[in-house]
This record gives sequence, C-alpha cells and structure tokens, in this order.
Amino acid sequence: MDDINQQTTPRLFVGNRWCQLVIGMVCMALVANLQYAWTLFVAPMHARHGWSEASIQLAFSIFILTETWLVPFEGLLVDRFGPRPVVAAGAVCAGLSWVMNAHASTLGVLYASAVIGGIGAGGVYGTCVGNALKWFPDRRGLAAGLTAAGFGAGAAITVIPIANMITRSGYEHAFFFFGILQGVSILVLAMLLIRPILRQQAVRKTRFAVSKVDFTSRQMIRTPVFWVIYLSFVAVAAGGLMATAQIGPIAKDWGLARIPMSVFGMTLPLLTLTLSIDNIFNGLTRPLCGFISDKIGRENTMFVIFIGEGLALLGMMQFGSNPYAFMTFAALIFLFWGEIFSIFPAICADTFGAKYATANAGTLYTAKGTAALLVPIASVLAAAGGWNLVFIVSAVITIAAGISAKFILAPMRSRWIESHDEPQGALAAAGSNGKHASRLSHWPEQTGE
Repeated sequence: MDDINQQTTPRLFVGNRWCQLVIGMVCMALVANLQYAWTLFVAPMHARHGWSEASIQLAFSIFILTETWLVPFEGLLVDRFGPRPVVAAGAVCAGLSWVMNAHASTLGVLYASAVIGGIGAGGVYGTCVGNALKWFPDRRGLAAGLTAAGFGAGAAITVIPIANMITRSGYEHAFFFFGILQGVSILVLAMLLIRPILRQQAVRKTRFAVSKVDFTSRQMIRTPVFWVIYLSFVAVAAGGLMATAQIGPIAKDWGLARIPMSVFGMTLPLLTLTLSIDNIFNGLTRPLCGFISDKIGRENTMFVIFIGEGLALLGMMQFGSNPYAFMTFAALIFLFWGEIFSIFPAICADTFGAKYATANAGTLYTAKGTAALLVPIASVLAAAGGWNLVFIVSAVITIAAGISAKFILAPMRSRWIESHDEPQGALAAAGSNGKHASRLSHWPEQTGE
C-alpha cells in the first residue's frame, strides 16, 4: 500500500488506486477504436454506398470535434456526480454509435452517429484521465501517461481482428459486433470506477510548484497562466500534427512508401513498418515522459522534449530521403510529440488543484481541437514551399514552445502559485473569483463511493 494511504484500509480491492488506474486504462483501450480503427471502414463504406471518401471522412472530423470540445462539460459532470455515471453514459454512446454505423444508409445517419460517438469517447477519455489525476496527486505525470497510453494500446490489439472481420463478414457486421462488445465491456467496467474521497492533509514538499488551492474551470480560464499553458499545448500539438498527419504523403512523394523493409523475418512496405513503429513510440512516451516530469518537473521536461521534437523534425527534413533515416526520425517525432497527453493534464492539476481536475483537464484538452483546425495549414505550406517548409515551420513552433516553457511558463507559474498559496492570496482568490476556491491539499482515500 502506498505510504500516502497508510491511514486507511480499502474496503474493496477495486478501491485501491492502482486498480482504479488499470480500470481506466482498459476503458480507454476499449474506446480507442472509435478513433484509430475508423480508417479501416472508409473504403468498404465507399464501395458499398458510393459515398465520396471526403464525405465519409467528414464524419471523422465531426467525431474529433465533438470528442474534444465537449470534454469540459463532461468533466463538470464527473466532478459533481463521480466517474461512474459519466463513463456508463459514454459506454452506451460508444456502442450505439457503431451500431448506428452498421445500419447507416445515409450520410446524415453517419454524421449523427459521429456526434454520439464523440460524446461517448470524450466522456470516457476525459473521465479516466481526470480520475487518474485525482487518485495520484504524487505521480500525476505517470498516471496520466499510463491512462493516455491505453488509448493507443486498444487499437493496436484489436485492429487486426477488426480488419479480418471486415474482410470475412463485411464492415456492417464488424461495426455491430465490436460496437456491442466495446459498449458492454466499458459499461461493466464503469460500475467498478470509484470517486476518490479527498481528505485534507499536509502537502508534501516537491521539487516543482504545486498549488494548494483548488480552482474551478471558470476561475481557471480567467488566469493568464492558464492561457500560456493552453497556447503551449496548441503550439506543440499543431506543430506535431502538421508533420505526423503528413507522414504518408511525404513517404509517397519521396518515393519511400513501398520500399520493402525486413524485420524479425517479415518483409513489409516501409510506410507500413514506419507507422507501426511510430504507434509503439507514441504510446511508450506518454507514461515515460510523465514519469520523468514527476521527477524533474513539468517545464524542465517540456523544455527537453519540445526541443527534441523540433530537432527530430529538422533531422527528417535533412536526412529523411534515406529509408533508415526516415524510419528513425519518424519514430523520434512521435516519441517527442505523444507526451503532450500526459504532461499537460499533469501540469494543469499541479497549477489549479485536484478537486476540479477532471473539468479543468477537459478544458485544457480542447487545445487538441484548436490545434487540429490548424493542421490544413500544412497543405498550404507544402504547396507554397514543399515539405521542407512544413518541417521548418513545425520545428520553429515546437522549439519556441520548449524555450517558452522553461523561461516564461516556469517562473510565471511558480510566482502565480506562490502568491495564491499565501493565506492572503488564497482569501483574495476566494473572494474575487467565487466561493468555490478552496485552500486545501487533497489526497485520495482508497475506499468506496
């Protein structure tokens, strides 16, 4: 049992915070196919109904926007009612979405399903990440990283069975079967989720700034430090997405996509092998960088990782015409980029407290949607100056974000937390921002709801 919980004895095994973390990871893995397996269904739907691929992919864009921008509202519900009902509702929406896809005969139904699926995926994603932040105030980076890694692991495990079922029985059967399987499984796991009972306790000294005051989302968005964090998230997410979203077209334009590459006795096209390796690194970096940030501080980690991302982008530009260099730098790009989904939720909870962590992390998560809106700029840049211009712009953005994290965000956040942790500052914050600001240090008890 962890030392911070030695004074309490769990009534149930599921009340252990590590068990809660694993449950959240499995829920994330089960809902991941709504995003990562979508590409498998595009061609079969096009062949069956004659819909253009652009029209089908519009459903995916609707899904991403719904998933991202509704997370703050879903987070408010979690903070008020606990994780169980929100994940249960998300499970129903996730299952219903794919069942609707199985019977969709018009694009309107497909788009409506995308909205429902986005609500479900956002509810599960935001809840599981927020719950991890609350259960692990001492290891927020690691907990958020492991939870976010589950979102990629699910697709890695099930993508082959889904592809085989589409080939064998048709895409409608695959949608229906996996929709029911995933929805029911998440619903069962939702019943095991527990809201941590936060209790007041002396704050441990850490090597980096952690707030003793809890701020609601409304209070949070009124602070300048939040918008500096938000802009950093947008910058790194956009810079990475501009490059990562174009890996396929770049490989094709450089004549590398179909080059046979041998690994472990298998021969695969270079692009296929590269994307497989990239997904592994993208999942690995989330808990790894989260763990590192717990040890050396969020901004220090951001400084190193974001600059590493920029250098990897420049390395791809300079040496990527070589097949082995292309695979290496592509893996590094994903390694240095995927950690944003662990570090930013952690720094948000560090700055604005654990009590409203789910809603606050969800509000910050909308930066992913904002960044996604900027991705088409890559096509404009490529048309104007080729892929080199895309890499240069992306590298400049991410390196600038790394430097600003160290020399702007770190001192700014430290001063802000110090001023609000003082008794006068806490009282002033509570008086000026509303009655919900609380000068408590919260640690979770491992117990039932």
